[in-house]
Amino acid sequence: MGSVLFYVQYLLGIGHLQRSRRIADALQDLGLDVTLVSGGAPTDVLGASRARRTVQLPAIRARDAGFALFDETGRPVGEAVWEARRRALLAALRAAGPDVVVLEGFPFARRAFRVELDPLIAAARNRRPRPRLVSSIRDILVVRDDPARQREIVERVRADFDLVLVHGDPAFVPLEASFRAAPDIADRIAYTGYVADAEEEEEEAETAGESADGEHTEIVVSAGGGAAGRALLETALAARRAGCLATCPWRFLTGPNLPEAAFRALSDGLPEGIVVERFRRDIASLLRRARVSVSQAGYNTVLDVLAAQVPAVFVPFAEGRESEQTLRAERLAAKGAAEIVRADELSSDRLAAALDRALARGPSPPALDTGGARRAAALIAGLIGERAPPTGSSA
Repeated sequence: MGSVLFYVQYLLGIGHLQRSRRIADALQDLGLDVTLVSGGAPTDVLGASRARRTVQLPAIRARDAGFALFDETGRPVGEAVWEARRRALLAALRAAGPDVVVLEGFPFARRAFRVELDPLIAAARNRRPRPRLVSSIRDILVVRDDPARQREIVERVRADFDLVLVHGDPAFVPLEASFRAAPDIADRIAYTGYVADAEEEEEEAETAGESADGEHTEIVVSAGGGAAGRALLETALAARRAGCLATCPWRFLTGPNLPEAAFRALSDGLPEGIVVERFRRDIASLLRRARVSVSQAGYNTVLDVLAAQVPAVFVPFAEGRESEQTLRAERLAAKGAAEIVRADELSSDRLAAALDRALARGPSPPALDTGGARRAAALIAGLIGERAPPTGSSA
C-alpha cells in the first residue's frame, strides 16, 4: 500500500477543501493510505472524509477579498502561529512517510504560505526515497499577468514538482487562458477533468422545490461559502420583494461563512414563500428540482448547476484581482449555458431580467469531462513505485 500526504488551505470559500477531499477520498478508495492536512477553519458542513488520517493545522482564514490573514482568535497571523503550523506540518510528513506529497494550489497560489511550504518541500526532498511532489490546481488560476511572477512559478515547478494536475477540461478552458506560461511546463501538466461529486444521493420526491405534481417551481439562490456573497443575496431578495417570480417559492443558501449579522438581517421579516438557510448538503438534489438557479460562478457551484441541467444566472465574484469566476461564467455564456450579471452591474432589475432570459432559454449545459477525482487519484497512484528523478531534472 502506498501513502499520500495531501495539503489544502482555503481562505474564503470551501471549494478548495471540497475538491481536495473528493480527490483524497478517491485515493483512499484505491487502497492508498491518505493523510489530509487542512489549514483553513474547521468545518463540518462537508461531512466526514474517508482519508485514513486528518490533520488540522492552527487555522488561518481571510475575512474578505483583501485576503489579509487572521488566526483563530481573529488576530493577524503572527510568527507563533506560523511556527506551530510548520511543526505540525513537518510532524505530519514524518508520520505519514508518504510516497507522494500533494499541495493544493501551490506554487501557482498561496504564495503567503511559503513560510511553511518551503520547509515542507525541503524536508520532502531530503527524504530517501524522495516522495514525488504534485501540484493540484483548479481549471482557472488568478495569477498576475507579470512575466517575472510567471517565470518564478515555472522555475519552481521545474525545480521541485513532478506533476501538475489541472482539474479541468482543456476543451472548455485550457490552462493557458489564465496562465500564459503554461506551455513552458507542458511536460508536467496532466488534465484530470472536473472534480465533481459522482455519489450525490437522490432525495425523496417531496424535497423542497418540487410540488406535488412533480413540477420544478423553486428558485434557488446560493452564495457558495458565503464570505463574499452578501451583495448577491441581498439583491436577489430585493428582486423577489419587487415581484420577481413571486408565485414561486424561493430558497436562499447563504453559505456557512456569511457573517452572523448579515444572516440575521437577511432572515428578518421575510415574505411568505421564502426560506433562508446556511447550507444544504443535498444542494445538488435541490438544484435538480429547481426552476432556476442564481449563484456565483465558483468551481463546485458551476459543476452542481450544470449537472442539474437547470436554467442558470451567474453573478461571478470579481472583487480585487479575482477573475476566475468571470472567465468561467463567460465561457458558459458563450456556449449558451447561462446568463451573466456582472458584479459591478448588479441590481434587482438586471437580475430579474436575467432570470426571465434564463427561463426563456432553458438549460443547455456543455459536455464537460467530470471524471476528475478518479482520474487524479489514478495519476497520483501511478507515481508510486516510479523512481523519482533528481530534483530539478527536466524529465
